[in-house]
Amino acid sequence: MKRIEHIGIAVKDLKSGNDIYESLLGKAPYKVEEVTSEHVLTSFFQVGDSKIELLQATHEDSAIAKYIDKKGEGIHHIAFEVEDIYKAMEEMSAKGFKVLNEKPKKGADNKLVCFIHPKSANGVLVELCQSIK
Repeated sequence: MKRIEHIGIAVKDLKSGNDIYESLLGKAPYKVEEVTSEHVLTSFFQVGDSKIELLQATHEDSAIAKYIDKKGEGIHHIAFEVEDIYKAMEEMSAKGFKVLNEKPKKGADNKLVCFIHPKSANGVLVELCQSIK
């Protein structure tokens, strides 16, 4: 793993979340993007070498909507940048982590992503991500 790529935060309302983080960080998000396959609207804030990703559900059956219903707004996942996502998925599986995806999928911010089940990582949803070149 190369670094913490971003921390994902589930929000009920992206505009309100953007206003809060814009005030907190002193800058606007550099990108707002809808990921239709995941039923989520995202925004990204650059913070040094890492990012904050805000996630708003666009459908009541989305993972983010279910998360907010169960746990409320807050930290949803931590994402780590990897050089080779296929190799990282194999390594994590070999170490006993439960990888939730059979193959990576296209995520926000021009990334290939996969997730590790929170039960494998002390209750934290872990995302592995690789930039698409």
